[in-house]
Amino acid sequence: MPCAFNVFYVYLEDRLPMKLPELVLPAGNLEKLKTAILFGADAVYLGGKEFSLRAYADNFTLEEINDGLTFARRYNKKVYVTVNILAHNRDLQQLPAYLEKLEEIQVDGLIISDPGIIKLSQRYAPSLPLTLSTQASVSNYEAAAFYRDLGVKRIVLARELSLEEIQEIKERVDIEIEMFIHGAMCVSYSGRCLLSHYMTGRSANYGACAHPCRYRYALVEEKRPGQYYPIEEDQRGSYILNSRDLCLLEYIPKLIDIGIESFKVEGRMKNHLYVASVASVYRQAIDRYTARREEFAPDELNRWIEELTKTATRPFTNGFIESAISPGTVPGLIQDIDKEEKYERADFCGIVRSYNSAKNILQVEQRANFGPGDPLQLMVPGGEILPLDLQELYDEEFNPIDRARHARQTVYIPYLDPLSEYTILRRG
Repeated sequence: MPCAFNVFYVYLEDRLPMKLPELVLPAGNLEKLKTAILFGADAVYLGGKEFSLRAYADNFTLEEINDGLTFARRYNKKVYVTVNILAHNRDLQQLPAYLEKLEEIQVDGLIISDPGIIKLSQRYAPSLPLTLSTQASVSNYEAAAFYRDLGVKRIVLARELSLEEIQEIKERVDIEIEMFIHGAMCVSYSGRCLLSHYMTGRSANYGACAHPCRYRYALVEEKRPGQYYPIEEDQRGSYILNSRDLCLLEYIPKLIDIGIESFKVEGRMKNHLYVASVASVYRQAIDRYTARREEFAPDELNRWIEELTKTATRPFTNGFIESAISPGTVPGLIQDIDKEEKYERADFCGIVRSYNSAKNILQVEQRANFGPGDPLQLMVPGGEILPLDLQELYDEEFNPIDRARHARQTVYIPYLDPLSEYTILRRG
């Protein structure tokens, strides 16, 4: 039977039914998939070893995709697979067999940008629902209707749309809408950037972006070689292309009200702490609004934003949500060109692997240098954050040590209360 995207409803007294959107988190590998689900994602999206737009994420073998499906279904969650490269002729020879395998293991849907791959998917994986990637740059209702008529079930809209434009597309076209609400933004329209390929030979539209928009630049006039002109320059250089990170947390109520079916988070290259933190915050925000149908109070919004900044690499922006690209309008502040202080980030120090109730001790896999005296916290699946006053630390042979220094070192921490696997240890 074909898989279908579920839409749940929350019925509130004397009100129309409210759609409860999916929260879709990135999964760069199997561990991050599990982290996303345990910290609140309704679904994850991931890429295989080929045909995905994150070639330098760990990505998944077919066996790992199957393992991820098994884990997700234990929690009644979903797994979507990206096949969203802009394909060349050479790719078409291997795609049918890959699509047939995804059909065989029954992933919950495919995310595609290339019309040719859409047709191949309908031929070789006919039961799998298709989501159109943001890479297709859908920014109007006629384009949305075109892809709906082509058989696409859900569209990830271009990031360059205002709230009013999103609402009009939703009202005019009977198709599920997914949109990015958090994470890094590209300097080019919906990610269709040629800078990386031009400068490094690595194509962004083939999953190998080198992120040249994050490089430091200076301006040089053609006839004055060696004379560099500053552009809002500080000691680190000029970040004239460096986009801020998208954060639409405060718009969650409005987006739920207009019926957006799916909220998507960018970040298959990000670490477990990012996945856990962002999943937890947006899970709380979605549940809070659908339960109460009230705008967020300033204190809770500030608390959530403060949590999100702990994993942010750049200042936040609301992108184009207030005003899209059109003559006479100016979008919100997009580029990070100010001499603004970066957020105080938390460090991802480790993952809890098990709890020994007989010895009251946590087994932790280290990911960053830490030890007694550090301001440590434990992020528990479900969103709770607990302070950790670390007094003692032991290595694999239970010898006392002063620091966990070695990559992926197994260490033990005395702790009185049981904690679940995939609890995150962080500093800051």
